[in-house]
Amino acid sequence: MVALTVNGQSREVEADGDTPLLYVLRDELQLHGAKYGCGLGQCGSCTVLVDGEAVFSCVTPVMLLEGREITTVEGLGTIESPGPMQAAFIEEQAAQCGYCIPGMMMRAQALLQRNPGASDEEIVAHMEPNLCRCGTHMRILAAIKRAASQMQTASNKPAASNQERAG
Repeated sequence: MVALTVNGQSREVEADGDTPLLYVLRDELQLHGAKYGCGLGQCGSCTVLVDGEAVFSCVTPVMLLEGREITTVEGLGTIESPGPMQAAFIEEQAAQCGYCIPGMMMRAQALLQRNPGASDEEIVAHMEPNLCRCGTHMRILAAIKRAASQMQTASNKPAASNQERAG
């Protein structure tokens, strides 16, 4: 039994310690956002966040993850209420086939959490490990920049006062 924290929820899974996180997410927890691409940590379609850092879940054994916070694309928002990264990818129509997009969003999320004002060059360099075979790189870059802007705007808004919320 392995205890994991995924998208803020404590979960116990029946998995051998060297089982790749990707298999646990998809098969045990029914979280299908992270995709199996190469199985070698070379394409990025399986990217998730572990303690805020982008990792290839296809080569990360679950035994290394107890006590760490795992975030998948499902943890960024919902269909009804997409998070800023998800909304930006939708608004920019960044997906063609869409297979790489969850991994792209997660790698970009890691960058913007650490560096919300990332330059174009920093974004491109950070995104390099994730591959898109459809060639939507320019729309992906535009979506990341839109998400950065939306995240910065949201973080600069003052919290509503109790009176505003009540009224």
